Amino acid sequence: MNLAETVLGRSFLQQGIKYLVHAPKKSFPLMLSWAEKIAEEEHHKNAIKGIRKVLSDKESNWYKLAERLLTEVDPNVKERIAVNFFVNATLLGVPKQKEMEKELGAAVPWAILMDPTGRCNLNCTGCWAGKYQQSQELEFELMDRICSEAEELGIYFIVLSGGEPLIRKDDIVRLAQKHPDQVFHIFTNGTLIDENFALEMKEAGNIIVALSIDGLEEKTDERRGKGVFQKLMRAMDILRDKGCIYGISTTYTRRNTEELGSDEFIDLMVEKGAYFAWYFTYVPVGKDEDLNYMATPEQRKYMYERVNYFRRTKPIFVVDFWNDGEYSCGCIAGGRRYFHINAAGDVEPCAFIHYSTCNIRDISLKEALKNPLFREYQKRMPFSRNLLRPCPLIDNPEMLKEMVLASGARSTHMYEEESVEVIAEKLGGYASEWGSIADEIMMNMKCS
Repeated sequence: MNLAETVLGRSFLQQGIKYLVHAPKKSFPLMLSWAEKIAEEEHHKNAIKGIRKVLSDKESNWYKLAERLLTEVDPNVKERIAVNFFVNATLLGVPKQKEMEKELGAAVPWAILMDPTGRCNLNCTGCWAGKYQQSQELEFELMDRICSEAEELGIYFIVLSGGEPLIRKDDIVRLAQKHPDQVFHIFTNGTLIDENFALEMKEAGNIIVALSIDGLEEKTDERRGKGVFQKLMRAMDILRDKGCIYGISTTYTRRNTEELGSDEFIDLMVEKGAYFAWYFTYVPVGKDEDLNYMATPEQRKYMYERVNYFRRTKPIFVVDFWNDGEYSCGCIAGGRRYFHINAAGDVEPCAFIHYSTCNIRDISLKEALKNPLFREYQKRMPFSRNLLRPCPLIDNPEMLKEMVLASGARSTHMYEEESVEVIAEKLGGYASEWGSIADEIMMNMKCS
């Protein structure tokens, strides 16, 4: 808690956290007053006002979600996440990032996504990570350096993916213990979660997980392998019983969109104890990937509507990373708010954009943020006036081609390399179709 204690004063911080842990149902007003005193950014202050208004209705889904978090989560986890996420990563981290941006002359992101390993114990249909060489890994010392350099820049949210990151679970726990001021968010297939790991999560306090799931049992096992759904149900039970914070990560495709948008699915996730749900649309990464596996533009519109319905009615925090550009002011990648370091150390703008101009093994994090591809990204953002078309890959593929060619970036695929010109051409039709629907949605929003 060093950062928060330095700025707020030890006694003030401890008083707020103690009240949060031991009197959760009475702590909403205190938490918000505390946050208002800390907030420096105007949009943070406005967000706090909005939260105060929403939580004044005890029958609302948002109040019920907050109540779940405050009454069901283990006290140590609750304390760590409250400080690390809301204080370190957000209220204090964002102003620090802006300060460092002026010094560097480049954007400093809110989060870093890195892959401890390219290895995985599953072989899921359409997985973007399968295009990397699976033997690659980031050694512990390198991940430790990245986390330390991130803290110096005000970055306190570290995301881990892969491959299957929990193949390296001992190193991940060790990393979280060594960097107690940061949040470690793990995207995992969930099959390696056991009682011991959940206890380690609980003791560390600063680890949260998103379990990858593709619908109910038939759809999940169809993509991930027979028996995986039941392993996920078991993992959820373990995490809930230990008081850990967890959610789900799901990818909607042409085959499962309607199921993922159903009340039956999201209600089951709430019942099993999930606090958040990250929705991704399937993105074809790599040569010869089947474009027919993508959700249709009409299905993407359906999911846009359903996610907004979930936000109004369900006690779970839901984000759709392709349809929420209106809230994030477009694409967040390219170092603007996040970027990706793959298991080989290549610094990429996004987990789905496999191009790079540098490797983190050769340079510092500060130097990596100033790389040519990131600069090309940031010069063009947002990639469309319609923020429902945020992505340079599937929504604006010509933009991706421009940026890769202008920066001289190389493909990071170890196998089946595909030219950016071919990528732009094959996704042009989808981008055009979605563009028409997105423009219609935006027009209706303006007229309503």
